[in-house]
Amino acid sequence: MADTGGPREVRTLMQAHEALSSIRPPDDAAPQVWRDYYRRSAATYARVAEIDRGHHHEALYWAGRESRKADEITAQLIVSASAATRQ
Repeated sequence: MADTGGPREVRTLMQAHEALSSIRPPDDAAPQVWRDYYRRSAATYARVAEIDRGHHHEALYWAGRESRKADEITAQLIVSASAATRQ
């Protein structure tokens, strides 16, 4: 995914939600695109957790959630690649 710089500029949890919503991939995007989006989202929320101290725990929740989603996609891609090489 191209780095537009947008989500790196955010300073509040609300700004993070808005910025990440604006770059959300289409529903039919490739799994790799979604994985990259979730990784970027996790990093953005982790940064916001350190800046927007009033929403620290909520931002950490979102960072963890997005990281888990990226990890799930990575695991699915590994399984798919492994199955493809056995055929």
